[in-house]
Amino acid sequence: MTVTRSILLFVLAALLEIGGAWMVWQGLREHRGWVWVGLGAICLGLYGAVATLQPDANFGRILAAYGGVFVAGSLLWGMVVDGFRPDRYDLIGAAICLVGVAVIMYAPRAVDAG
Repeated sequence: MTVTRSILLFVLAALLEIGGAWMVWQGLREHRGWVWVGLGAICLGLYGAVATLQPDANFGRILAAYGGVFVAGSLLWGMVVDGFRPDRYDLIGAAICLVGVAVIMYAPRAVDAG
């Protein structure tokens, strides 16, 4: 598994999922209309497809690790797109999540002889 490819897939998945959810939010809560909601739904579907491209074959591991990417990516999206200013606890929490991603996805594992 190439770590770089995996990280890039996580970033793409985060952009699609967070961006898709944001579009749905904009369409419904900010009254931008059903086109926004529809585009958001398409992005959310693409997020699901991108997750399947991860080199690791374990669904649970991929989604568990992606959760940490989602947390950090959501804070970053809020900062860039909505002007959100995270406090130190937001940043510490996101850092902890990213450490969890690294442990779950990229820690060396013994080869299963089974």
